[in-house]
Amino acid sequence: MDLITPQIGLVFWTGLVFLLLMFILTKFIWKPLLGAVQTREAKIQDALDMAEKTKAEMKKLQTQNENLLKEARLERDQMIKEAKQTATRMVEDAKNKAKEEAEKVIQNAHATIAAEKNAAVAELKAQVATIAIEIAEKVIREDISEGEKQKSVAMKFAEDITLN
Repeated sequence: MDLITPQIGLVFWTGLVFLLLMFILTKFIWKPLLGAVQTREAKIQDALDMAEKTKAEMKKLQTQNENLLKEARLERDQMIKEAKQTATRMVEDAKNKAKEEAEKVIQNAHATIAAEKNAAVAELKAQVATIAIEIAEKVIREDISEGEKQKSVAMKFAEDITLN
């Protein structure tokens, strides 16, 4: 029964060793061990906080990038629209200028044609007048007393006339 019921001295020395061991463990091992665990826990928590903060910043940057992309697309579309309008306007201006130039050329051509026509008519009138004078002169030079002779002379002169 000695094994089941311990003696007072054994309990005392066992308790004293236990308390001494507890004191040494708490003083030299437990506190530094707890300090290291707490330091590691703080580092892990800081890393988690930093990761959350970085994640939030990444979302914010992603949102900003998407907004910048939308703005850039809108600006690109606006620039394309303006370029198309400018090109259309330039084409219309060129067409209008070409029409105006064509009308000027046509008007100048009409004026030139009219001037040349008037000159040709005047020249034709001058030639007809000259021919008529030549015929009259030849007819007068001939002694024409008979009607038949007059007709033959007129026909002869008419055949001799060449228009230039």
